[in-house]
Amino acid sequence: MIESMVAVLLFSLGALGLIGLQTSAIKMAAEADDRNRAALLADDAVASMWQTNSITLSSNDLLAWESAVAAQLPNGKGEITSVSDVSNTADVVITWRSPSRKSTDTNRLSTRVTLNGPDF
Repeated sequence: MIESMVAVLLFSLGALGLIGLQTSAIKMAAEADDRNRAALLADDAVASMWQTNSITLSSNDLLAWESAVAAQLPNGKGEITSVSDVSNTADVVITWRSPSRKSTDTNRLSTRVTLNGPDF
């Protein structure tokens, strides 16, 4: 009888451990999806810069891009700033915070774009 109870106890602890691992895996997958989405949004901004041959986006394009960042990432904000000491260079910064994280615990993707070539 005691052996059966110990076996049930060990099985229960193992099942609880697996549930905890599954929860962590789901959370990490969601965070990876957010990072991937942020990289794609930054790529969209860079592609627009290449198409217009300029590191600045039109106000309509910038507003549309910022809206896309806010819509596709939790608490997402996007910012594009030109680098003053390097010509044809801009920084694309996207920040977001998962609702399950503290308000001070934000994620950040930053990329620097330099447009070079015969058209610039």
